Amino acid sequence: MIKSNFDLPEEEKRNVLTVEIQCVTPPSEAQLAKMRDFFAAEYGTDDVDFVIKKDPSVLGGFRIFVGDENYDWSTQGRVRQLNESIKALAKESDPAQIISLLREDIKNFELHAGHQPVGFVTSVGDGIAIIRGLHEVEYGEIVLFDCGVKGMVQDIRADGTNGVVLFGDDSEISEGSRVVRTKRTAGIPVSMKTLGRIIDPLGKPVDGAGEINAVEYFPIERPAPPIIDRKAVNRPLETGILAIDSMFPIGRGQRELIIGDRQTGKTTIATDTIINQKGKNVICVYVGIGQKATSIAKVVSTLRKHDAMDYTVVVSSPASDSASLQYIAPYAGCAVAEYFMYRGKDVLIIYDDLSKHAVAYRTLSLLLERSPGREAYPGDVFYLHSRLLERSAQLSDNLGSGSITALPIVETQAGDVSAYIPTNIISITDGQLFLESELFFSGQRPAINVGLSVSRVGGAAQTNVMKKSVGSIRLDLAQYREMQAFSQFSGDLDASTARQLKYGAGLMQLLRQPNNSPLSLQRQVITLICAQARIFVDVPVKEIKAVQKELIAHFEQQHSDICHRITVGRTYSEELKNDIIQVARQFMANLK
Repeated sequence: MIKSNFDLPEEEKRNVLTVEIQCVTPPSEAQLAKMRDFFAAEYGTDDVDFVIKKDPSVLGGFRIFVGDENYDWSTQGRVRQLNESIKALAKESDPAQIISLLREDIKNFELHAGHQPVGFVTSVGDGIAIIRGLHEVEYGEIVLFDCGVKGMVQDIRADGTNGVVLFGDDSEISEGSRVVRTKRTAGIPVSMKTLGRIIDPLGKPVDGAGEINAVEYFPIERPAPPIIDRKAVNRPLETGILAIDSMFPIGRGQRELIIGDRQTGKTTIATDTIINQKGKNVICVYVGIGQKATSIAKVVSTLRKHDAMDYTVVVSSPASDSASLQYIAPYAGCAVAEYFMYRGKDVLIIYDDLSKHAVAYRTLSLLLERSPGREAYPGDVFYLHSRLLERSAQLSDNLGSGSITALPIVETQAGDVSAYIPTNIISITDGQLFLESELFFSGQRPAINVGLSVSRVGGAAQTNVMKKSVGSIRLDLAQYREMQAFSQFSGDLDASTARQLKYGAGLMQLLRQPNNSPLSLQRQVITLICAQARIFVDVPVKEIKAVQKELIAHFEQQHSDICHRITVGRTYSEELKNDIIQVARQFMANLK
């Protein structure tokens, strides 16, 4: 006769082992006797209380739960294990061998009915589940709920409970729902077929172009390459934006922050840089975090218009996604980038933007009942971004010389770069491009403030011809901004100051670029050398861009030899400088 726990005295209930059996057909008395003997020996007790529940999903056999452990002796377990075996065989590259291996696998199939730990949900809500029972679960491990929803462990507590962020709808999860370990950290399926696709942070395609069927599983969290696996950043990553390539050069493997208020052209700089990588053997990854879905769609449309999607992967986690998906989005994008980097490729990754990523993490942390600190962010928010951006690197020759160049974007409030998140990321990156609202609204595109912007790699990542052509332009612009501020309070200006102001205004015009119109190296060098030679100083400010365009066209059509020396030789010389100035002066004389 089966004992019932309710029939025992209160003091004996602690010694009774409760065994829950899920099945389609209840076990016979003989089966129950065998189970009683097994569990009595396994758990060291003579009192076993069986609770039998009918569950059609078991299909056949028994699924048994003892406390927080699960013994799967069911037909469903057999089917699951066989499916996993078939998936493993599907990775076999030789189709002729798959059938023979499959036959052998089915013939020799054996059910592994070993037990596994099982946890239980104690509370759930707002995309967070608190579980109890998985004592050996690790931080960052993926766990699976009985309804099929996956989650990631983000909080391990002293009282034996764990906080889990959910990667799906929590409506089917309730108090008492079971959860099991997968013994895997979060990862993303990726392959060369991922190029040109739009995926979510879990690697699923969201562009309606069919499955990717990627077979490699890349972890989204992994240690940054150690110093011994890196080498110096010394190759340029040309953005095609004159103001950046000349004054704030970016090298392959560098991390350059793009920072500024809302609607000041931050994303435009990123997309222009992606467009400029066409034909330069650079793979691009754009990660949209917390953006409006229409904004991400606009970026994709721009990239497709300029044939840039062929070498680009878009990881999309719009504002409509849960905070947990927005939280893992940049790590998923970085995993995609690392997949290509460790295959010897140069990769450019855009994080748009990390201020929204920090907000998503703050949301998760507060729901997990972590104490907020400065500006209501948890204390580990610095580690959040440092462990992400440190993965950008220029790998050594022994590892294939691949690289990841990161352009994180951060939004400021009223130009306040001293806020918590901006100062954190400024301290992590190798420089910043500060976009000023005042410049933007005055018509300057890109609206880069030369005083607050910097590249800590600098000329080490510039070509020789670009480095020597820049000259004193950055200093001239800084002096112009100072003179412009003081000239507002002065009625009369001497001739020297007036000419310097005119020259500075001309420089500002030359640095203006329309959206999605990156400049080649030859056009940038010609513009810089002519500007410092005061070629444009007598041209009315409003006509400078038109004259610049005509001058560059004249060089490309009539003096292609000079352009060839710039793009192929990439070496500066006084002879090259003098030839450019001579041709430019002749052009200006004929123009008058």
